[in-house]
Order: sequence, then structure tokens, then C-alpha cells
Amino acid sequence: MPKTPPKKLYIETLGCAMNQRDSEHMIAELNREEPYELTDQINTADLILINTCSVREKPVSKLFSEIGIFNKHKKEGAKIGVCGCTASHLGDEVIRRAPSVDFVLGARNVSRINEVLHRPHAVEVEIDYDESTYAFGEYRNTPLKAMVNITIGCDKSCTYCIVPHTRGEEVSIPHTLIVREITKAVEGGAREVMLLGQNVNGYGRRFGAGGAGEDAPRDFTELLQIISRIDGLERIRFQSPHPLHMDDAFLHEFATNPKICKQIHVPLQSGSTRILRAMKRGYTQENFLERCAKIRHLAPDATISTDVIVGFPGESEEDFDATMAVLEAVRFDQMFSFKYSPRPLTEAAEFTAQVPDEIAGARLRRLQARHNEILVEVMDAQMGRVHRVYFEELKSGGRIAGRADDGKLVFVEGSEALLGQIRDVEITHTSRAALDGRVI
Repeated sequence: MPKTPPKKLYIETLGCAMNQRDSEHMIAELNREEPYELTDQINTADLILINTCSVREKPVSKLFSEIGIFNKHKKEGAKIGVCGCTASHLGDEVIRRAPSVDFVLGARNVSRINEVLHRPHAVEVEIDYDESTYAFGEYRNTPLKAMVNITIGCDKSCTYCIVPHTRGEEVSIPHTLIVREITKAVEGGAREVMLLGQNVNGYGRRFGAGGAGEDAPRDFTELLQIISRIDGLERIRFQSPHPLHMDDAFLHEFATNPKICKQIHVPLQSGSTRILRAMKRGYTQENFLERCAKIRHLAPDATISTDVIVGFPGESEEDFDATMAVLEAVRFDQMFSFKYSPRPLTEAAEFTAQVPDEIAGARLRRLQARHNEILVEVMDAQMGRVHRVYFEELKSGGRIAGRADDGKLVFVEGSEALLGQIRDVEITHTSRAALDGRVI
């Protein structure tokens, strides 16, 4: 008998790296029941998934217009599923507002995708559902790198953030499962892993019903040491740690462990201690600057990236100037900056001193303009330097792209033969976003 062709899956992934990993998990789980192949054509798909983000308002408002477009162009019999964080906080409201949606699957319920797929208008959005010991199927967008969840959820109470309401309480995944998953990825060709969690350095504080297991690491630093012993794994990255939990032991491990890439994300959010208190971040400007200075001292070549929210309720010009002062002091190698966006279920949405949009917009432009100037200086300083680059992706025009140990994007002329290799590259041209070089 002729083989039944695989079904086609169109999946749109919005938001963070954890969402990207959730999408990989959903693809793996679907393929456990029947084969699917990915397509970028909506009108050929048998299943359309939108893996949503709810951290900012714009992606949420865009969701329902996209559902309408997908419904208009989908082929007869195709199903639409809304997944992720927006699914978690809206639940059955998604189907009430968009009856063309066949099911809603929350960010904490990824393993249930085959179950909801076959239940008309199914809604599974429990944020206390425990997937911490669930062994997902194997699927990765590339065999050269692996993203691996080490925690699920968040225990922080930042007043601007909806994530605890969409991903639930923080639960750590047993290290035995983490090591097993990374080992399989390495056996499949990966030389680099990205460890994922809302606050990775909260690892070890709480485990699910299965417990921590024998010889469990006490904290994130010990987990890093265990992962470093995996044969064949050459590079470890992680995102994101919380400044409040960057103790000296962790920073020493980051600086001295040769397998840990010298790239670290330190989310600032605001440079004003007054605003940080209103955000319930748990640290002051002075604490933040001291930790960044410690990183620069221990690992002078490390890159530091950050997140900044401009126009948080009550932010004055003096508060914003404090953020600019931190930018000048740390000179971040990368910065993700946004205007404050009120989110449902958060304390800050009820704050009365909302900053007018035009003021927040002007501050954001000023912040980004100065950071762009700093980036030019930082990248120009790379001219002639030699970086160890892990080549991951073929580009057009006979070029290939990779990441330096410190996370900088590097392009060289090369062929498929370079994929999966780590080579020395001398930088021959710089720009604000990337570097060009030659393999030496």
C-alpha cells in the first residue's frame, strides 16, 4: 500500500526562547502520533499553531487579526490552535472572540497537545500543571545547538510582569532529565546548549512531585558544574539570570569555567532605585552596578546584555537619567528596550501615575540613540581581534554565520563544510549588528 503522506504544520512562534523551545516540544509531541512536516504556506497546512507571547500589549492585540487572516486562507478541514502565554491568560475567551479557533493550549500544558487536538474547542490552560518530569519527544530546529529548559514558571512578583500568571510557580527540572536531554543532543551533533528559565539562577529551590532525585545540585552553579562534565559538549549559554541571585560563587563559575560562554544577560529594567522598588525587583542601582563591575573584573572580555523598560508608572526625568547613567557605566553590548506596556493581572496596570506615551517614546528614542553610539564604539574595537566562532548557518552568497564565544554574530566566506565547526576568525570588518572576518 502507498505510504500516507505526512500532514503539514504551519507554526508561528512569538516571544522568547522558552516559546521557541515550547514550539519544538509541540512538534515533537505531534509527531509521536502521526508524521507532520513544516510548511510556510498557510493554505497548505492541516494544522496552524500560533504560539503566543503576552509580555507586551502589541502581540496580544495582533493575535485576533491574525486568527482572522489564517481562517480566511486556511484550507478546508485545517485546524487552528492558539498556544502559549496569551492562551494561558485568556483561556476560553480566545474561542468566544474567535470561534474559528479549534483549541487553546496554555504555556504550562504543552505535553497535552495531542489530547486537545482531537477535542473540539478544547481549552487546557492550568498554570499549576506539572510537566517538570515529562519526557518530551525529540525535535530541534537545528542539530547543531540545543535549547533545554531547566526551570518552568516564575516565583518573582515584579509589578509589571504577567509571566507568573501565565507560566505559574517556578519548578526546577530534575538534573538527571536535563543531563539526559543534553547528552542526546550532543550525540545528535550539538556542541552548544542554551539553558532556559525565567530566572535560571533560581534553579533548585523547588521541584515537582517527582522530587529532585539523588545527588541533586543545590543551585544553578552546581548544575553548571554537572553539565560541564558531559562529554562532547563544548559550549554552555543560559538565559536569563536574575541580578538578585548573582552571588560570588556563580560569577566565579561563569568566569573560570571554560565551557561557559562569556556572554551574560543581566536584566536592569530601570536604573532608578526608586523605580526598581516600585517594580519589586529586589535590588538597587548600586547592587546592579556592583555585580556588573564584578563581571567586568572577573571576565574582562565578557559581553553584558540587558533589558530596559522606559516610562514605567511614576518615572520622572531624574529616574530616567539614572537609567542613562547605568547605560554609560556598564556600556551594554546588547540592549532590549521597550516602552512600558500595562498588562492585565499585574499591579502596575493599576498604578495611577502612568507616563504619557509621547514622553515615554521620547525617552526610549534617547536611550536607544545613545546605545547605538556605544555599540559602534564596542564593535569597532573588535577590528583585528581573533574570536573562536561556532558556525551554525549557511547564508546566501557563499557566506556562513556563527557566534563567537561572547555571543557576537560573525560572518565569513565559507561552505557547508564549516557547519558545526569551531574555528579561529580574524575580524576584518565591523558594523553595529555583526562582524565580518576570515578563518585563520
